[in-house]
Amino acid sequence: MPPPPVVSESFDVIVVGAGPTGLACAIDVQNAGYRVAVFDKGCLVNSLYNYPTNLTFFTTPELLEIGNIPMTAVRDKPTRGEALKYYRRVTGHYKLDVRQYETVDAIGGEDGAFAVETTKRSGERRRYAAGKIVLATGFYDIPVRMGVPGEDLAKVRHYYREPHPFYDCDVAVIGGKNSAAICALECYRAGARVTLIHRSPQLSEKIKYWIIPDIANRIANGEIAACFNTSVERIDEETLDLLTPDGPKRIANDFVLAMTGYKPDIEFLAQLGILFDPESRRPRTNPDTLESDRAGVYLAGVIVAGMNTGEIFIENGRFHGGLIAADIAAKL
Repeated sequence: MPPPPVVSESFDVIVVGAGPTGLACAIDVQNAGYRVAVFDKGCLVNSLYNYPTNLTFFTTPELLEIGNIPMTAVRDKPTRGEALKYYRRVTGHYKLDVRQYETVDAIGGEDGAFAVETTKRSGERRRYAAGKIVLATGFYDIPVRMGVPGEDLAKVRHYYREPHPFYDCDVAVIGGKNSAAICALECYRAGARVTLIHRSPQLSEKIKYWIIPDIANRIANGEIAACFNTSVERIDEETLDLLTPDGPKRIANDFVLAMTGYKPDIEFLAQLGILFDPESRRPRTNPDTLESDRAGVYLAGVIVAGMNTGEIFIENGRFHGGLIAADIAAKL
């Protein structure tokens, strides 16, 4: 194994994850007077970038604001494009040091003297020194897989961007929550032949109230085929094998859009020395400071909730930076 690269720069705090929560943490730490850098293996607010192109948030603009910078939107709820523009503007306003496309591979050392090893998109390896670490890695990077043969075929997508590529195609949408309902409706309206497949007996009750009548009517009218209490057994290039209440069934299929959810990178956190509650899989943190059992390493955003990813959103995760910055200021 080659020796680690020499230290290239030193920071008071390094934030891993350049999503809204990571940026909010960086702003709070920087405002407290400390030198901070933010690293992300993707682009700025990478998760939001990977949202569907036409997405409109369910929340209002002020609940997405960070750094006391107002967010404006044409309508009462902001779009994906408006959110991306807003977070670019906030990053520029605070002159945040964001290192895009640079993956954090390992964090060694100890509180006050951490060594952070990274790899840039070019393959260049770097090493940085930091006094404190904030992990705000989110959960959108790792899809919940179905675990069936054929899931790795090119026609299977775990992220949905827009419906145009699926015109005049047989499309299976897997799932029964908001993302699956929206995906099925958009693809149907773009001219796809859509089959919605869900392992439960009905769609989730948590689907937004204005979406439920639309998807329910499309199913009732036979415009979107629906298979409930059904699981995918195998994916082939031109077909899909299902297990339905009436037994096995094979349907024609060109694309599979697996809207089966996402999960935090538990393995990466564990490699960094983060300990978890064995039942809830919540990482162990001090609720008043969000410091983990590994001294000097803080957690922020949805990863604080472990597998219960529905508990923390941008709306409440954006306040984690204040807790963390206050504790760092008391200790540095």
